[in-house]
Amino acid sequence: MLYAYLIQTNMIFESILFYLFGAITLLSAIMVISSRNPVHSVLFLILSFCGSSGLLILLEAEFMAMIFIVVYVGAIAVLFLFVVMMLNIKISEVIDEIYQYLPVGGLIGIIFLLEVFIIVDNDFVPLLSDGNMPSAYVDWSGQIDNVTNLSSLGQVLYTHYALAFLMAGIILLVAMIGAIVLTMQIRTTVRRQHIFQQVSRDADNAIYLVSSK
Repeated sequence: MLYAYLIQTNMIFESILFYLFGAITLLSAIMVISSRNPVHSVLFLILSFCGSSGLLILLEAEFMAMIFIVVYVGAIAVLFLFVVMMLNIKISEVIDEIYQYLPVGGLIGIIFLLEVFIIVDNDFVPLLSDGNMPSAYVDWSGQIDNVTNLSSLGQVLYTHYALAFLMAGIILLVAMIGAIVLTMQIRTTVRRQHIFQQVSRDADNAIYLVSSK
């Protein structure tokens, strides 16, 4: 009896989290295209990625959720924000332009929703079922193998593909150093600190007299 109560409570809690993350993702995605300030659009895009990561965690896809946070939020969205701030894009009036593209965008959105509805109805959970199908699905893969996605990915990545992983890291490191060297500008008018001259001083040349003239 207690076990059934805990399962029901867990399902209710997962449903609440699903609707919460889904609402956050949908509202932030709408604000991305409707916000007048491009900086605010990028911030809402980051919030949308975070909500999508929460949905992926509920689906037990931990690796995809981590990729959304690390790659999309930590790299791509921040890069978008830096580009918007560096280009100094003016705040544009986009409300009038929305009505201009509303018919075409609405038609494409309806087609996209119909495709998602058909895919979900045929492949995953039948939304138009007659009620004869069982309501509970058994996760056979979880009962056979309890290894998580991150554990299995780490076992494959750091054993069979360890050399390729290290080579990819070295290539990225060389590319980063090359980009820094190519974009670095040395200005002669700026005072710089000479570490080698400071650490190589001794007691004889540390103190000396300087004429005021």
